[in-house]
Amino acid sequence: MCEIYAGTDPALYETVTRSVRIGGVVTSVRIERRFWQILEEIAAEGGLTLPQFLTCLYDEVMARRGEVGNFASLLRVVCTVRPAR
Repeated sequence: MCEIYAGTDPALYETVTRSVRIGGVVTSVRIERRFWQILEEIAAEGGLTLPQFLTCLYDEVMARRGEVGNFASLLRVVCTVRPAR
């Protein structure tokens, strides 16, 4: 079973830090390259740029919960609960 996963390209799980502007504030988010790729796909599917999608997600979580907590972790989970295409 692990043969499928053991061959994963190390570049995909390399952490990448990006500066993003959310609600007018610049912050750094550090997640693995593959998660950035998935987030870009999700944004494009919604007709948004990645910064627009991140801002929308942040704003909606703030409206629901009043705080975001760990945004990088939220982004990873968003990638895992993405509906099947």
